[in-house]
Amino acid sequence: MEDPKKRERERERERNEPFGDLMKSMNQLFHEKPVKGFLQTMDDFFRNPFPLSSSFHVDVTETDTDHIVTAELPGINKEQIQIDIMDNYVTISVKSAELITEEDENRKVLKRQQSLQRSSRTIPLPQPVNEKKVKAVYKNGLLQITVPKQQGKRILIDES
Repeated sequence: MEDPKKRERERERERNEPFGDLMKSMNQLFHEKPVKGFLQTMDDFFRNPFPLSSSFHVDVTETDTDHIVTAELPGINKEQIQIDIMDNYVTISVKSAELITEEDENRKVLKRQQSLQRSSRTIPLPQPVNEKKVKAVYKNGLLQITVPKQQGKRILIDES
C-alpha cells in the first residue's frame, strides 16, 4: 500500500515544477491525432527511408573472357530496369511506383498514398565497355549483365 504522505509530496513537487503544466500539455499534444499520425509517418521514414534501399545488392565476378555483374532485384519487373553504359561504367537504374489505399469495412477510402522511387548503382570496370557486345538477362529477380573483356594488343620489345 502506498504511503499517503509520499503521494502528497509528489503532487506538491508537480505543482512547484516550473514547466510541469507545459510538459503535460506537450505530452497530450504528441499523443493526439493528427500529430501522432505525422510522428508515426516520420518514424516509419527513418526506420526505412529507402524501401528499395537506394543501393541494391550487386556482385561483380570475373572470368577469363568476361566481367559478370549480378544484381538482386526481387519484385521488380523487367520494364522498371534500365542499363546505361558510359566509358568503363555500367549503371543499373530501377524505378518503382507504389500505390497504397486503405479502406474501411464499407470500402470507403480512408487513406491513399502514392510513392515513386528510383535507385541506381554504378559499377566501374577496368577498361572501356563496348556496349554492342554486352548481354543482359533478367530472370526470377536476378539481373545478370555479361560484359566481354576487351583484348589488348601485345607489344613486342626489340633488342637494341
